[in-house]
Amino acid sequence: MKSLNFAPKMRTLRQRMTEHMVSVSDESSEDEAQIKWEEQQIKKAVKLSQETCDASLHKSQPAKPKFDTSVSLPPVNLEIVKKQLTERITLLQDVHRAHQREYEKYMQDIESSKMTIQELEKSSDAALHYKFYRAMKTYVENLINCLNEKLKYINDLELTVHVLLQQRAMRILKRRQDELKTESAYIQHLTSENSKPTNARLEGDEKTQLLEMCEHRRTCRRQVRERSGEADHHEGMSSDDELTLTEMTKFQNSKDNVLEDSRKIFEDVHADFCDIRKILLKFQEWKEKFPESYCDAYISFCLPKLLNPLIRVQLINWNPLENFTELEEMPWFRAIEEFSDAKNVSEPKDDDPDQEVLPRVIEKTILPKITAFVKNVWDPLSTSQTKNLVQLCNNIFEKQVLSKNECSRAKEDLINVVVLRMKKSVEEDVFIPLYPESSVEDKSSLCSKFQERRFWSAVKLLSNVLLWDEIVQEDTLRDLGLSKLLNRYLLLYLLNTPLGLDNIEKCDKMVACLPERWFQDLKGGSTLPELLNFCQHMLQCARMLHKNNHSNETKEVLLLLVRIKALHIVEGFIEEYKLEHLKSIIRK
Repeated sequence: MKSLNFAPKMRTLRQRMTEHMVSVSDESSEDEAQIKWEEQQIKKAVKLSQETCDASLHKSQPAKPKFDTSVSLPPVNLEIVKKQLTERITLLQDVHRAHQREYEKYMQDIESSKMTIQELEKSSDAALHYKFYRAMKTYVENLINCLNEKLKYINDLELTVHVLLQQRAMRILKRRQDELKTESAYIQHLTSENSKPTNARLEGDEKTQLLEMCEHRRTCRRQVRERSGEADHHEGMSSDDELTLTEMTKFQNSKDNVLEDSRKIFEDVHADFCDIRKILLKFQEWKEKFPESYCDAYISFCLPKLLNPLIRVQLINWNPLENFTELEEMPWFRAIEEFSDAKNVSEPKDDDPDQEVLPRVIEKTILPKITAFVKNVWDPLSTSQTKNLVQLCNNIFEKQVLSKNECSRAKEDLINVVVLRMKKSVEEDVFIPLYPESSVEDKSSLCSKFQERRFWSAVKLLSNVLLWDEIVQEDTLRDLGLSKLLNRYLLLYLLNTPLGLDNIEKCDKMVACLPERWFQDLKGGSTLPELLNFCQHMLQCARMLHKNNHSNETKEVLLLLVRIKALHIVEGFIEEYKLEHLKSIIRK
């Protein structure tokens, strides 16, 4: 069985190429035939691609429409064209308005976005504000807790120092009153009819020792004055407040112990909670960053109470009656003054409430402390204490303006206590005995010396009382100094002593105590009503001196009358004795 070949077998490409090339040229080699075949194939491919491109371009070009002349067109005129243009313009305007509304919407979105950004930025500032306020709240709470904890110790130490000073003052006052009573009784015993002065002795060794100690202190003071060359001094004008060495040592040791304890009060506290300057810097930072909330919180009203314990600690060793120190020199005063006058605030105002901090501190802390000293420690018979106190009060009332918005109750309390203390001193410390003329003729006698000392002690008190002029009301001061002290005690003594040259010096010292301001506005040639009796006494002195041919001394007395504006009395005296050459001393 044989298979039949119905068709010739498929020839390979190479075979077909070979057969074709052989038919063309039998002499060409196989390689040349292959090259020629490839060139032909390439030409065919290029031709085919060009034909495909031309076909695609032919299809893409639309066929030109052919105008159909059988179709009729609508008529065209100017009205139709105008209508179409109007419709077109209206359409464009509608589109423009739509675009305009869209533009406005976009602008609103932009503004809203800006506001949102600002709100977000503010929300970040609010977080910082909240952080500051929270820190400030924590600081103030800790500060208040610290001060409340220390307040008990401050009160105890302040009370201890005050009690020490009060006990010392009471001891001196009691000793002076006891010595006065003892010496008065002793002299009265000597001058009694049934006693013999030469052999009289005061019963009781204790009272005798008391007088000896008093005389010893008086002698020591006299020797000190002689060494210093002080001549214008009279027995009885000394305060007689010397303490024994044992008393001074005990007092100083107790005071040193209290001061040592006061230095330990804040030794366990950070400076931010006990240094006044640093505390005020905290509040100053608040004021600079958030002035509105600072004012709304009334910080200027709270600071005086907040600083009160810290200032009192610094004032534990402060005694306004001794070693006078200006308030301006104290650290707490300078710190508060710098805070009140701070210039780094953006816009300082004249009505800045912080300017009231210092006046309120003085009213709430300083004046009550001074009032306590006046009530329990001050001795009106002490000239040094009185001058220091008057200088301090003048400094506060004149240089430091007290609160503008309040009536200073603390100032009124202080002045009232001053007046009460002086009244008490006039009633209890002034004693001028009146002895028979025979007992005081001898100036070296005990009666005469004791009487002289008591007179000059009263003159010193008069001088101290009148130092309060322009602080205490004039009516009150004239009643206390002139009506009660001068007329009731001093003038009574002068009227019961012989007129002589000694009276000139005494009258001169009394007139020197009177404030010149009282006589500046007097008119009509009359002096103060309270001084009429005193003027009559000086007139009697002038008559006696003129009668005894003491012309210079007479002129001195007349000059004293002129100083207190008793011009009518002087004029009458000059006319009475025809002393025309003395008219020049009258200054109307």
